Amino acid sequence: MRFKFSIIALLLEVVFIILFGLFVEHDTGNTSLYPYFKDVHVMIFIGFGFLMTFLKKYGFTSVGINMLIAAFGLQWGTLMQGFLHRGEGGKIPLNIKSMINADFSTATALISFGAVLGKTNPVQMLLLTFLEITAFAVNEYLVTEIFQATDIGASMTIHAFGAYFGLAVTLILYRPGLKNKHANEESSYHSDIFAMIGTLFLWLFWPSFNSAIAAENDQTKTIINTYYSLAACAVITFALSSLLDQRGKFSMVLIQNATLAGGVAVGTCADLTIDPFVAMCIGSIAGIISVLGFRFLTPVLASKLKIQDTCGVHNLHGLPGILGGIASIVVTATQPETKKGIQLTAGKQASALGSTIGIALLGGALTGAILRLPIWGQVSDQNCFDDSAYWEVPEEEKLPEINSNNYDEHSRFEAIM
Repeated sequence: MRFKFSIIALLLEVVFIILFGLFVEHDTGNTSLYPYFKDVHVMIFIGFGFLMTFLKKYGFTSVGINMLIAAFGLQWGTLMQGFLHRGEGGKIPLNIKSMINADFSTATALISFGAVLGKTNPVQMLLLTFLEITAFAVNEYLVTEIFQATDIGASMTIHAFGAYFGLAVTLILYRPGLKNKHANEESSYHSDIFAMIGTLFLWLFWPSFNSAIAAENDQTKTIINTYYSLAACAVITFALSSLLDQRGKFSMVLIQNATLAGGVAVGTCADLTIDPFVAMCIGSIAGIISVLGFRFLTPVLASKLKIQDTCGVHNLHGLPGILGGIASIVVTATQPETKKGIQLTAGKQASALGSTIGIALLGGALTGAILRLPIWGQVSDQNCFDDSAYWEVPEEEKLPEINSNNYDEHSRFEAIM
């Protein structure tokens, strides 16, 4: 770790600085998007980071490596998307919108991080981020420029892509030794509270995430649709969480994750011509499939398909992301939609969904094969889900001991009397 991680991180950062010097320039344009950027930035660094702190001995890694991935990935995302979308011979313009898109690109890697959480080392996560953002940028270019599909809230290009990329990686990195639940692969009362902080930040700011780069005349509609989709999803999640428990109790795992599925699912068609009740229906369906996924599908994926999905990203991002793509296919098939002078069709939306899933699975499998190489090192099964493998962890404070001498003397005195 000491030399391997440091050398790779420093080398890649030097390369980024050189590339920025050669190809990037300031674009002093409109700053009206800055409030949206701040909201998205909070989601990336606080929302995603704290959402993954549910493991009782893995909080340092969840928040810390989340920060590393985001800081590293937003630089590479700026370059990759800039190279693909810039004009011929022109430099990459840096403005608030490009910063938002850079944050979006890191979200894919953070979603995949959830799938492999506890089972990879920092070197592997740097490589995963580098390779995944490259694949993401290519797929995003295909979806927006070649297929000319719409995906304003990125249900497909970010959420579904990140989920299935991560699932493919964790499939290749399958650990037979973790087939039975690891002792540290569980939460504590306090770790679940910290994870709930992440959920609340994501839930509150999701309308900004979906509407950040929408056309100005569509932003209000996108915010409203996301707002009510999230609300409906939250109520449905609480209801099903109680219903599925024999004692009628709520599951913190479901509340932390499935309540967010409505924001994921409504993203693709949030700026299309849909009424708020339609958005609420999408959010409700997303809540249902997410809850059922956590309850019934995740154990099957682990036992039958050898997919060890630590955070359940398939249920929060994968299935709702597919739902969002299907919803956009239905909407564009039932009523004409035009965005930026381009006629949207169900065929374009279907092509975008198929491309996203295909590239994510292929890219994730190739990335997993690269990360599996012995050169990168592997954390042992015993040290999985434990911060102490890569962090200096302070010893927990011990409670003061009872003074047994005083107790004994008092008891002896009573006995004599």
